[in-house]
Amino acid sequence: MPNPLLRTDRLLLTPYTPADEEEFVALFQDVSVSRWMGDGPSTEAEDRALFGRIFTEVYAGNRFEVWAVEADGELVGHAEIKPTEASGGHEIIYALAPRAWGRGLGTELALALLGHGFDTLGLTEVHATVAAGNGASLAVLGRIGFVHVRDIQEDDGSTTRLLTCPRTAVSAENAARAQAR
Repeated sequence: MPNPLLRTDRLLLTPYTPADEEEFVALFQDVSVSRWMGDGPSTEAEDRALFGRIFTEVYAGNRFEVWAVEADGELVGHAEIKPTEASGGHEIIYALAPRAWGRGLGTELALALLGHGFDTLGLTEVHATVAAGNGASLAVLGRIGFVHVRDIQEDDGSTTRLLTCPRTAVSAENAARAQAR
């Protein structure tokens, strides 16, 4: 089953196309973004290989859903919802380019992913893992119903916070805003 399109008031989430590679690499090469993702910044070659695996492994194997995030017709971010070992369930993962920060798009994107997880995938809870130092993301997720469950000590000594949002924590207003159209 191919990734569905998701729409919010200002965002369009679509499956990546090969033409998105340069924008994907630029997003992941931006240290202000990648410092909070996975193990931190990667080489350009590693990010290009990751982009290729979206097609050859993720989409081809129907493993989980991954989207390019557009605002005003421009690729401004990346989004996923997938099962992870760290969470023991489905986790949302997203990133926005700095030019998209400070406009509430992170909240809108997280709500869209929650709505998809609850309404389309039938999940009863959705998780997120966030670096303890990423105050902006922790604040966004806290505002929409995520609660801190536990800390994960990483091999490099850093701390990652595991957050969970039960379906019951999402207000009717937020759930309606998160609905894909």
